[in-house]
Amino acid sequence: MLSNRKIPVFSYFFISLLLLGVITGCGNPVQEAATTTASEEKRSITLATTTSTQDSGLLDSLLPAFEQKSGIQVKVVAVGTGQAIQLGKDGNADVLFVHARPSEDEFVASGFGINAYDVMVNQFLIVGPQDDPAGIKGMATAPEAFKTIAEKKAAFISRGDDSGTHKKELSIWEAAGLKPEGPWYLSAGQGMGATLQMADEKNAYTLTDEATYLSRKGDLDLVVLKEGDASLLNPYGVIQVKSTEKAKEAEQFIQFLTGDEGQKMIEEFGKAEYGKGLFVPGAKKR
Repeated sequence: MLSNRKIPVFSYFFISLLLLGVITGCGNPVQEAATTTASEEKRSITLATTTSTQDSGLLDSLLPAFEQKSGIQVKVVAVGTGQAIQLGKDGNADVLFVHARPSEDEFVASGFGINAYDVMVNQFLIVGPQDDPAGIKGMATAPEAFKTIAEKKAAFISRGDDSGTHKKELSIWEAAGLKPEGPWYLSAGQGMGATLQMADEKNAYTLTDEATYLSRKGDLDLVVLKEGDASLLNPYGVIQVKSTEKAKEAEQFIQFLTGDEGQKMIEEFGKAEYGKGLFVPGAKKR
């Protein structure tokens, strides 16, 4: 039988405090989710980079080490250097990791970038069919090789995507005094891996960064026909986007990439599999 006794006023007060404590302990799920999301967002950066750092596998080596050490997640957008720089200008990236020095310098000089460093270097290669239909093997310079390809109207696949590799290719054509055009000159409009595949399928020549070529050459019939020319050097740089709201995280990534640990990883990358490092470290503040 239920008691009809009244509960004292102080008991209501005590019960209210208990309920308040329970509610406070449970928290507001919506508010907690929003706080967690904001916290996670602060501990991530967007890296706009060239396809060669992605296609070569270098980022697969570097990023897990950085993320584990820093707790900062790196969201990668791998595109051509021109597109990567535009992402930075539009405020849609926090850090750029690219390889087109004139465009990089312009990005910084125009007030879009700060904290710029040289990171590493490798080389571009002119690759083509094993039978070398244009006969460029052994030629002294890359412009001479390009001029001969054009004269012979041998098939050539261009990245055609405003990437660092595409910019380098155009500079070589310019040095050769030519503007390539005609049915022999095809624009892929794609990344390096896809462009190499297209050149392989069409028995054509192309310009590639060494790292991507070495990482893919087991699936290709293309061979190296020109390398070692000073005009084929391929330096990479990292730049903090000035407008980023994640300056601290961006700086941490840059310091990792250019510091002892990151530089050592870059130096060792590829040695076990290819007998040589795919990149030569060379961190230096610009």
